[in-house]
Amino acid sequence: MADVAKDLASGTMGGAAQLIVGHPFDTIKVKLQSQPAPRPGQPAKYSGAIDAVKQTIAADGPRGLYKGMGAPLATVAAFNAVLFTVRGQMEAVLRSEPGAPLTVQQQVICGAGAGAAVSFLACPTELIKCRLQAQGALAESASPATSVVKYGGPMDVAKQVLRSEGGLRGLFKGLVPTLAREVPGNAAMFGVYEALKQYFAGGRDASGLGRGSLVVAGGVAGASFWLSVYPTDVIKSVIQVDDYRNPKYRGSIDAFRKILSSEGVRGLYRGFSPAMARSVPANAACFLAYEVTRTSLG
Repeated sequence: MADVAKDLASGTMGGAAQLIVGHPFDTIKVKLQSQPAPRPGQPAKYSGAIDAVKQTIAADGPRGLYKGMGAPLATVAAFNAVLFTVRGQMEAVLRSEPGAPLTVQQQVICGAGAGAAVSFLACPTELIKCRLQAQGALAESASPATSVVKYGGPMDVAKQVLRSEGGLRGLFKGLVPTLAREVPGNAAMFGVYEALKQYFAGGRDASGLGRGSLVVAGGVAGASFWLSVYPTDVIKSVIQVDDYRNPKYRGSIDAFRKILSSEGVRGLYRGFSPAMARSVPANAACFLAYEVTRTSLG
């Protein structure tokens, strides 16, 4: 139970650090992912990440970069507590004896299991976040005859989805691509993190690594998450912001085919630059906060 409590506390601190550092990048990523394809002869709403930042700040001020933060902030403790606690419990199962270090392959398995567990919390949280982040672009691109739902905040999104999009099932729209992102993504992230820790430790005990090494390992591990699963995240985002009454996509495979046919491979990497720019500092902060908190707890 002591290890579970440590993972809960450390995961919470890691998640808070990750969210504070990374949310502005995530806002820009979702805006680029969810902007509709421009009409023939018309430019896209955002020409790139920098343009999206400028337009967001011009319209809403700096706080616009933190739009949609309420939902993940409210659940960041639970999300990272689940992620790191499930990973910790899987580590305990796979260890040959208490305290024995795990191999990189075992950490990959632990990451995959933690990703599967956390997907069921990530899906409704990200649906709410994506709706709030994308609604400005969706409203501006809609025709005058189209009714665009406006959300007053995270709770308003949840209420409207529960009321008019099939109840609880509506909050889990996009669960399949969420699982397809979290399972391999976390497998890659925790595997790379452990491999780098072992490399920096030079075959010695990695628990004594300095903060600089932990920051580098965490940053590279976070980048590996997005490098391995980014197109899946694009599909998840477009499905979660899709119109419930007049859907553009029938599912993940249909979304993949339509994006590929209309925009090519490039369409599957919309928002990739801010995602990668976010992943390094956000995950470096997450893993550092996790390790420092866990060490301070003994």
